[in-house]
Amino acid sequence: MGTDDRHQISRGTAYALATALVASTAAAGAKYLAGDLSPWFIVWVQYGICTLMVAPWLLRKGPSALRTARPGLHLVRSLSGWLGFTTFYLALPLIPLVDATLLRSAAPLWVPLVVFAWLGQGIPVIRWLALLGGFAGVLLILQPRGLEVNAGHLLGLAAGLSLAISMATTRALSTTEPASRVLFYYFFISFLASTPMALFHLTLPGLVQLPVLLYVGVSIFVTMVLYTRAYSHAPTSIIAPLSYAAVPLSGLLDWLLWQQLPGVLAIAGAILVITSGILAVRSHTGKPDEH
Repeated sequence: MGTDDRHQISRGTAYALATALVASTAAAGAKYLAGDLSPWFIVWVQYGICTLMVAPWLLRKGPSALRTARPGLHLVRSLSGWLGFTTFYLALPLIPLVDATLLRSAAPLWVPLVVFAWLGQGIPVIRWLALLGGFAGVLLILQPRGLEVNAGHLLGLAAGLSLAISMATTRALSTTEPASRVLFYYFFISFLASTPMALFHLTLPGLVQLPVLLYVGVSIFVTMVLYTRAYSHAPTSIIAPLSYAAVPLSGLLDWLLWQQLPGVLAIAGAILVITSGILAVRSHTGKPDEH
């Protein structure tokens, strides 16, 4: 490996860690806001800001830039991404930040099952082992008592599954659609989907909440940019596992802001999910998609 290669990998690693940092602090901001504002309203503002930030691209390119032969796939990708964020934000007031982050980060474990159900694509044995280990870890985090499971954990689980569908459909769209078009449809459709419930839960933020709300709104756009740059400088096998840095960062924020620490079983589950997720990523050469 040459000096230039090492330099590129170092830059890619820095972008990946910055992505995890921004995403973790934004999630903490959303959890803080959920004490005063509805998660429905928070996600609506988030997508409204992102739509405004990508609007200059549309103004430069004109309406013809939105012409697509795959409107149905854009709709599925957008609604699944929207549902992933919405269920994640709904989970935050109910469970520790680290639990919600980890369950959402389990999305790579769901992707092979989504692709299998959608395309009938086979799953190699090594990935089955990764999936079984990951879902065993999820069970340790959920810690069901009989048939009873915390509603927040179920929402976190739904966030991971929705994100997996979003990742799989983004992969399919990337073969024919430019990234800017995919992002515009994602942000705009998600904004529209959020509007009815957001208006029903409309609450004007105070002076303390407003800057945090703006930060949460801008963060998803920033993480998209950082995420894309990370993968442009280093291979998937190095960058993808670094996304799990969001888990210990969330745990640290949980401890600093809410004095919450995970139990022994939850920690064991986290180790299983992270290890299995890394194994699942390293067992194939496909590039994870934007989310």
